[in-house]
Amino acid sequence: MEVDELLRLMVRKGASDLHLRVPSPPVLRIDGALIPQEDLPSVTPTDVKEAFEHITAESQREAFYADMELDLAYSIPGLARFRVNVMQQRGTMSIAFRRVAFTIPTIDELELPQICKTLVLKPRGLILVTGPTGSGKSTTLAAMIDHLNENDRRNIITIEDPVEYLHHNKKCIIAQRDLGDDTKSFAAALVHALRHDPDVILVGEMRDLETIGTAITAAETGHLVLGTLHTVDAVQTVDRLIDVFSPEHQHQVRLQLSQMLEAVLSQTLLPRAAGKGRIAAFEILIATPAVRNLVRTNKTYELPSVIQLGAKDGMQSLNQALAYLVKDRVVLTEEAMMKSSDPDQLKRLVGGY
Repeated sequence: MEVDELLRLMVRKGASDLHLRVPSPPVLRIDGALIPQEDLPSVTPTDVKEAFEHITAESQREAFYADMELDLAYSIPGLARFRVNVMQQRGTMSIAFRRVAFTIPTIDELELPQICKTLVLKPRGLILVTGPTGSGKSTTLAAMIDHLNENDRRNIITIEDPVEYLHHNKKCIIAQRDLGDDTKSFAAALVHALRHDPDVILVGEMRDLETIGTAITAAETGHLVLGTLHTVDAVQTVDRLIDVFSPEHQHQVRLQLSQMLEAVLSQTLLPRAAGKGRIAAFEILIATPAVRNLVRTNKTYELPSVIQLGAKDGMQSLNQALAYLVKDRVVLTEEAMMKSSDPDQLKRLVGGY
């Protein structure tokens, strides 16, 4: 079982992910659904080990056997790049491949909110793209960075785990750092990036206190910082940023965040009603004076009301976004209901059209 042939099959079928796990046949995720490839033989421990040795270098194999976990990027020239995770389960390896296209899709091609174009051209501040794993955060950020690359002259440094989309200098100059190969941690890379004359810093994942604190400082000192969090909505995102700090520091962090937060984009993916592909629905929080005041005074519980009434400022709740997609027949009502945290409200919004 040649792993490169399986990856070609993955691309031909338009799958986003490939899973190799003993003793199942290869499994593809197509439009969000896991589909076992029943016409292929079941994966054996030998198959997985041979695939692992084919896609890794000796140093990566040593790292895996030491940690029992490994993230890496793998490419097939002319086909695609893949983000790969290897883990140990029940005494055998399990490998997951996530497909990353060579070409970076545009904001318009992805049907992202047009405000993404305005936000990424801001001179400074903090922009967060949030959502569960596999919701398309990396693709959204890549499209935003590419839009900036085509429209302004900035020095951009990205810190990723691993590097997914490859950016090429257009109007901007771009350095992409891979966690593990190019740097030891997000926090260390962020500190050193500040000494590299950046205008824009992209932090692939703001996962700990040190990284979040340094990112806030970077935004506060005049840089544009883009980052991701695994939170499900804008309110939870703001609360998470504050709650990671000790109680005695939270007042100061609220003050800092109220001054330099620009936007929170929380996204989720839904299958299209036509049955081909997926589309993202966004909750959008824009840091208006009212929003900044609520963050500063610890009244984030009032943010949902501001979001629902903030259409003129570019804001929308997730339910409003889902209702628009249902109204335009882009997604099915039942799919939208499954993604909503308040299905009753969504029913009222959909019924109002």
